[in-house]
This record gives sequence, structure tokens and C-alpha cells, in this order.
Amino acid sequence: MSTVTVTTWYLEQTSPDDLRSAAEPDGDIRIVRAEVASPEFSRFLYASVGGDIRWTDRLGWSYAQWQELLDLPGTETWVAYDRGTPAGFVELAPHDDGAVEIMYFGLLPAFRGRRIGGHLLTYGVQRAWDLADRTPARPATKRVWVHTCSKDGRYAMDNYLRRGFRLFRTETEEEAEVETPGPWPGSGV
Repeated sequence: MSTVTVTTWYLEQTSPDDLRSAAEPDGDIRIVRAEVASPEFSRFLYASVGGDIRWTDRLGWSYAQWQELLDLPGTETWVAYDRGTPAGFVELAPHDDGAVEIMYFGLLPAFRGRRIGGHLLTYGVQRAWDLADRTPARPATKRVWVHTCSKDGRYAMDNYLRRGFRLFRTETEEEAEVETPGPWPGSGV
């Protein structure tokens, strides 16, 4: 089995003032919270955004595992739509210490390179900072953090840095190389 070297970068913001907003893209782009917990929809977003960049950790999850994730208090999924079609998503996961993690963020391949990603990330970070307003049992957000890796899209790290995230840790490890699954097994991209 062949391996690949993967570098993971951890980035954070420690104040809402750290956010540097991206310009809104042209066209009819709307960002809407997926308020109904739907494992089918969440798996669609995950597999469709991550299929060509080797997101595989959740592909084997059962329906119950997806439902358990979506039912966690404060977990939110915000979806960008281009003229009614899902273009990408950002998934927020609060932690008990006041941190909010951007668990997943990205665009479906057909929507990359159109300035939607910076806008969606800006919106997602704003929602991370005001998460306690929608989830009263959660503490106020003290920190927003994310990790990205060398397997992610080529513009991911630049987008995070342009939005005001700062690097706080880097890790490198060897991982088993996996076939790019595409949005569903055997599809390719």
C-alpha cells in the first residue's frame, strides 16, 4: 500500500474583529441554514464537496451516525445556493470551552473559482461568532478555529488567511493513499 505525506494546518480567530470579509460574488447567491436535520442532505453535501479531494472519513457512516451529529446542540450547516442549486456548505460545531470549530467547509467542483468560497466562509465565520445567539445554552464564542490540509482544494489555505485566520499549529504525517471516490463510489470526477 502506498502512502502520501499530508500536512495539516490549524488556524484560528480569537475575536470577531479578526474577520476580514470577502466581497459578495456576482449573481443570485444565497446562504441558508439547513434547519431540518437531514442525514441524506448532509451526506450529499459532504460527498459532493469532498469527493475529488479525498474526504473519506464520513463516507462509511450509518444514517444513525449522521443523525447523531446533526442532533448535537449548536451544530449548524449553512448552505450556499447559486440560483437554487446547492453550491457548497460550512458546518459549525461548538465546543464546551466557547470555541466553535468549522468542521467542514467547501464548494462543489462546478462552483469553485467564482468567488463564492470567500463569501461563504465570511458568512460561516460570522455565524460561528454569533452562534450563542441561536443556541442560548451555549457559551459566547471566544474562538473560531479550523483545520485544512494538503489534500484540500488549492485555494483553501489562502481563503482562510485572507479571512483573518492565523496559523497556530502544523502537523505532518504519512497516510495511506486512497482512491478519489468522487461524489459517490465509482463515479470519479
